[in-house]
Amino acid sequence: MELNPLMAKLGTESAFTVLNRAAFLAAQGKGIINLGIGQPDFPTPPHIVEAAVKALRDGHHGYTAAKGLPQLREAVAADFEARNGVSLDPERLMIMPGGKPTIAFAMLMLGGAGHEILYPDPGFPIYGSMAAFSGAQAVPYALTAGKSFGLDAEAVLEKMRPATRLLVLNSPGNPTGGVTSAQELEKLANGLQAWPDVWVLSDEIYSRLYFDGLTHLSPMTFETLRARTIVLDGWSKTYAMTGWRLGWSYWPQELIDLAERLAINVHSCVSATTQFAGLAALEGDQSPVLAMCTAFEARRNAALARIAQIDRLSTVQPKGAFYALVKVDGLTCEDVQNRLLEEAGVATIAGTSFGAAGVGHIRMSFANSQANVLEALDRTESWLGSVA
Repeated sequence: MELNPLMAKLGTESAFTVLNRAAFLAAQGKGIINLGIGQPDFPTPPHIVEAAVKALRDGHHGYTAAKGLPQLREAVAADFEARNGVSLDPERLMIMPGGKPTIAFAMLMLGGAGHEILYPDPGFPIYGSMAAFSGAQAVPYALTAGKSFGLDAEAVLEKMRPATRLLVLNSPGNPTGGVTSAQELEKLANGLQAWPDVWVLSDEIYSRLYFDGLTHLSPMTFETLRARTIVLDGWSKTYAMTGWRLGWSYWPQELIDLAERLAINVHSCVSATTQFAGLAALEGDQSPVLAMCTAFEARRNAALARIAQIDRLSTVQPKGAFYALVKVDGLTCEDVQNRLLEEAGVATIAGTSFGAAGVGHIRMSFANSQANVLEALDRTESWLGSVA
């Protein structure tokens, strides 16, 4: 069978492989604590579920516009302006089936032979995968523990070439929980003025999940970046709606028609029922969001204190999201991922799943109960004591 050669460049997301294996072991009766998958362990708030049920009962069973329901796009724009002080044009907003399609659409538009796409390493594995699949050269830029895994604007700008067409930003970041500071983002905005042909994809899917009193700063707050920035955000992490497959994206004027055309070709539109749920999420009670973020911060604090007590483990304090990238001395991260799951019943993700800079690390998610997170770390300590 002869396939398109680009298929050989398409990667995957190891978290789903680990999730499947963990589920298989659990079905065999093994006690598994999953610190691998990146989804909140909280249920979707009841008022959001009820809005979806009502939409079904009210007969919202058909197609919507490819861009999404007008009232939902208006609500997204209002929410973004309230949080960021920047007005969005609802006509340039797309309601999407999750976050990944925005990554794919942006890279298919701006990639291609002879172009380069810069993305963070360690970073969400789909960035590099889709960059290569687009036909572009996928070029990682390093995030380092010395910078608390936040953006180093100077290091990114040094990677710029005439062939560079897209720069991916992610703050708070997966898998590190690193946050880009206002100072570094300002340096980047100033430096990019020398590269007018470079577009920016800002992945803000964790924009409501900050710790230590920090708040989100979007590149859209910088006027020099506003006309060239694609924003990716959604409901999955903020409202515990990963399975609903609901996200949104904002596009520069030159790209919105192409985004709409791709949507029509790929998925037509997002489920109407899901969109009404998203509307209820934005316009309804926000206390579940605050409660969830408060719980994640408490779990982070407990996990960091416990990690500090375990020989061979160390980490940088994450400032957002719900992950820690944990350094493991003396073992390969792939061995830790596989053996820790099979022998101790703790699911984690090898750091190399997120790029070459993740070598020697594992990603641990604290999107699990505090008791389970601490039990998983107890098991990890015992297991490390038993291996060479």
